[in-house]
Amino acid sequence: MAFTAAIIGRPNVGKSTLFNRLAGRKLALVDDTPGVTRDRRVHTARLFDLDFEVIDTAGFEDAAPETLPGRMRVQTEIAIRDADIILFMVDAKSGVLPDDKTFAEIVRRSGKPVVLVANKAEARGAGAGLLEAWELGLGEPVPVSAEHGEGMNDLREAIIAALGDERAFAEDDEAAPGAFAEALVGEDVDPDAEEEPAYDDTKPLRIAVVGRPNAGKSTLINALIGEERLLTGPEAGITRDSISVDWDWRGRRIKLFDTAGMRRKAKVQEKLEKLSVADGLRAVRFAEVVIIVFDATIPFEKQDLQIADLVIREGRAPVIAFSKWDLIEEPQRTLAELREKTERLLPQVRGVQAVTVSAETGRGLDKLMDSVIRTHRVWNRRVSTGKLNRWLEGILAHHPPPAVAGRRLKVKYVTQAKTRPPGFVVSCSRPEAMPQSYVRYLANSLREAFEMPGVPIRMVLRGSENPYAGKAKSRK
Repeated sequence: MAFTAAIIGRPNVGKSTLFNRLAGRKLALVDDTPGVTRDRRVHTARLFDLDFEVIDTAGFEDAAPETLPGRMRVQTEIAIRDADIILFMVDAKSGVLPDDKTFAEIVRRSGKPVVLVANKAEARGAGAGLLEAWELGLGEPVPVSAEHGEGMNDLREAIIAALGDERAFAEDDEAAPGAFAEALVGEDVDPDAEEEPAYDDTKPLRIAVVGRPNAGKSTLINALIGEERLLTGPEAGITRDSISVDWDWRGRRIKLFDTAGMRRKAKVQEKLEKLSVADGLRAVRFAEVVIIVFDATIPFEKQDLQIADLVIREGRAPVIAFSKWDLIEEPQRTLAELREKTERLLPQVRGVQAVTVSAETGRGLDKLMDSVIRTHRVWNRRVSTGKLNRWLEGILAHHPPPAVAGRRLKVKYVTQAKTRPPGFVVSCSRPEAMPQSYVRYLANSLREAFEMPGVPIRMVLRGSENPYAGKAKSRK
């Protein structure tokens, strides 16, 4: 990207709305509640002919460093440090407040080029606030309406003037870190192909991290990437947006999605939390592998199992991370109990990878990523039709389907119709009469025969077509 722009300002001036406008997508949560954004979010942006990266930040607040607002402020200061230009936003509707003047001084001291953006300029009475903005000493304010898209051309001109033509239109030969190809999950495969394609370990990998509030999701991601990228703390529910982090692990590009903690549906009442959970669900659907974080001190709560079931039903490749392992007093006994419960409570993904980790000590982080890659390989596995039908012959000889209503069910052939997750079509007579217990038997036998542990397997029954069905016999 040519340059990086950070959107800075006090809470509730419309930073996330402008971020969504520049990114061209509704990525950041937007609500009338002040302080919705807590982590900094980075995404590619386009403003007419300008291509750049934009950073959404938490509202600047004057607070003690150990408090949550204080830690949010640190994240914003990091964004100022990383940016090439600062879009300092004020609310033209409410005018300039004391905090605006305090933070304008901090921005001025950074020495970075600054564009003063006066948002909500379409509101009645915004003219007075626009005049007040001159008091900040950051140059001429640019009146915009981030919600309605007004003033974007003036913003473009101001950015070019602040950076200069050469910097604003500089070309970057390298692909932007956030520009991952959004390949469809569940691509079709050729059922007649006998070759099994090799796993491509050069493609970017999308990983979502989900779990209950305060399970240690953000702390785990910070430990993996080796920096305090995400806001963490003892308070439950710090993360609200689904924040994506680009990372390089052993030469492979990875996009990590941190998500808001998911509580039981009955307890989610506030509109903002509903938006956060919905944003997390979108991250799960976009991901390929989902790390489900269980708090090892209180694992397998009902909500843990519901989250795991959601991931499995969405067809994603699950990996379980038992976090906070440094707090466990009897690790050997606890590990044996967790393994037993994992097999018993999650039978639909028999053999799922489960790793004990500690973000505080760094224990198990490499093992966790090895499990992620191993599960992703299985999730992408393709089995040839020839191998499948040779397997089916042995299954039918050993354990044929039962007779239903005095008539035996016939299974003719099986083929893999989709990968990611592995999906198989079984051609049989009277598919509606096939017992679900036998379908599960086929799925489990297939999982064991072709080494597909820990991923969802889809089995679809299809009746063989009868060319004479529906045609009455003609009499002459």
